[in-house]
Amino acid sequence: MHDEAIDTRRRLHREPELSYQEHRTAALIAKRCQELGYTVREGIGGTGVIADLDSGRPGAAVMVRADIDALPIQERGEGRVARSQHDGVMHACGHDGHVAIALGVAGVLATVREQWRGRVRLCFQPAEEVAGGALPMIEAGALEGVDRVLGLHLWAPLPVGRVGVRPGVIFSSADRFALVIRGRGGHGGMPHTSIDPIAAAAQVISALQTIVSRETSPFAPGVVTIGRVDGGSTYNVIAEEVRLDGTARAMVQAERERILRRIEEIAAGVTVAMRCESRFERGNGCPPVGSDAVMAELVRAAAVAAVGEENVDTPEPVTVGDDVAYFLERVPGCYFLVGAGDPRKQRVAPHHHPEFDIDERCLDIGIATLARATLAALELPA
Repeated sequence: MHDEAIDTRRRLHREPELSYQEHRTAALIAKRCQELGYTVREGIGGTGVIADLDSGRPGAAVMVRADIDALPIQERGEGRVARSQHDGVMHACGHDGHVAIALGVAGVLATVREQWRGRVRLCFQPAEEVAGGALPMIEAGALEGVDRVLGLHLWAPLPVGRVGVRPGVIFSSADRFALVIRGRGGHGGMPHTSIDPIAAAAQVISALQTIVSRETSPFAPGVVTIGRVDGGSTYNVIAEEVRLDGTARAMVQAERERILRRIEEIAAGVTVAMRCESRFERGNGCPPVGSDAVMAELVRAAAVAAVGEENVDTPEPVTVGDDVAYFLERVPGCYFLVGAGDPRKQRVAPHHHPEFDIDERCLDIGIATLARATLAALELPA
């Protein structure tokens, strides 16, 4: 499995595809799964692939989920074993490795098919990076008959050779929002004849910071970030409107909804005080990613068998999102981290960075841990 996993990862890294454009990626996945004897369905939820392998003996059904899309980032950096051949598109979050690992697990399970009972499903999900791929696959039946769900994320902040398993929440919710603040344009030298939405936007940005600093418990962390401000056309004109784009994060679903509600309320109140109008827009998002305690313990045991107890961590939750949350909301499962950082480097580029890379030694560890966990999950009651 070692050489095949590396070859697969490098091929996918050279040929990355954006969300809902993963046609060649899906074709590669489908072809390999068919070669291994899986029953394959393509075009699930857009460009997703589902591959089933039945032992022919009654038992549980376990689904392994892997995301497959890349990011709109121009890759840079020297000394890489593989480099994107598509300008402006890059696997900068490890999804190429996720696919390689899942296909490696598919091979292991096919090889030892006579040793397990039940049914295995591989779910290759598109469009994780836009938080849009999981729900369409669920609506298309990806979870029908499934008893447990497993998945992993290659994690550059964690050195290769280590595995992180945490019961409960490991990733936060992630929501995109926009605030459109409308005033009345006019001459920059006569602001008293206008209503300045830029001044209102500045007040809104400051006020939003109190959601976390003054309204959110430190034991239930949250994040509110304004990442983009768009308004005005030139230096001496009062703008008609300003658009603020931001993201909100929370570790608890109730806090997620409260934070989003308060963003809308605060923006409305401040803009009224500044004689402006505001409109709140909620974009795609996903709930927190949480692991079932029983499944987390099962994965921990698999990780200990793969890398040794001294190399298995209980990581702190991270304020990044992943729409695997929608699968784990509906079916008990576990989402865990596999270290992918190269400890020989002085600086490991973070995820979503143009210089992001993985230490390919993580692939074998991912396959070993995920395959063991899947086999153990198949032994649980349906």
